[in-house]
Amino acid sequence: MTSNNRHAAQPQTPMLDVEFAQLSDPGRQRDHNEDYLGHLLPRSPDQGRSHGWLFALADGVGGQDKGEVASKAAIEDLLAGFPAARAGEPLGPLLARLVQEANHYVYEVGRSASPGGTPIATTLVACALRYDRAVVAHVGDSRCYLIRDGQARPLTRDHTVAQEQARLGILSAKEASAAPTRHVLSRSLGMNLFVNVETNEHQILPGDVLLLCCDGFYHSIEPSEMAVVASQPDLANAAQKLVALANDRDGSDNISVQLIRVRSVERVGMYRGRPYQLR
Repeated sequence: MTSNNRHAAQPQTPMLDVEFAQLSDPGRQRDHNEDYLGHLLPRSPDQGRSHGWLFALADGVGGQDKGEVASKAAIEDLLAGFPAARAGEPLGPLLARLVQEANHYVYEVGRSASPGGTPIATTLVACALRYDRAVVAHVGDSRCYLIRDGQARPLTRDHTVAQEQARLGILSAKEASAAPTRHVLSRSLGMNLFVNVETNEHQILPGDVLLLCCDGFYHSIEPSEMAVVASQPDLANAAQKLVALANDRDGSDNISVQLIRVRSVERVGMYRGRPYQLR
């Protein structure tokens, strides 16, 4: 499925304005797709300021049964909670809470799947945008990249056993990239009642592109290639090119990507927890 949408700002009132495209493909060796994508666009300028935009990608864990059930459940629960949140709730705490709730929902779906329960799990990366800020929340090894000035840099860090060992200094970065545990998740949604959700916040600028993807994509594509292709004017075409390139390079796993281009932002400051427009 490919989507390409634009939410235009009124010229007399500067506000956040984004366009996006997404594509998910089963790859060349899998008979079904365990990835699931979702997004929510504000229905009005007021909702853009009170809630914002939300984009999310989940990759069902292939080592468990029903990975596609886990990924769909996580995204649908997250999307249901976002518009129901209190207007103006800070995006960092909001996303952490919603991902924690999605984890609980996936856990309960697994427990009720059959007599005795069936463990199901998924990764999740979500990006919410409001004013001139992007907040990224993630669990697992699906990633978010920021593409700016022709360069792509990750805004997430993989929650894998090898990467956790690298952060502790047990393995070097080179050793971690080749370790047999580099694909073994250290955390995921659905395996336990509670999960450690990692969140971070970034200022966004006009022209920035945010790229959300699963491991079946980024294991085949270099960041420099992401930056070049995602910077072209037609985002839907860029998504198709990136997925085709990942399939040509490997194609052994599902491949999913979301591209979000920032067209303009509304610069704000904060006073006593309330935003005010900067000129």
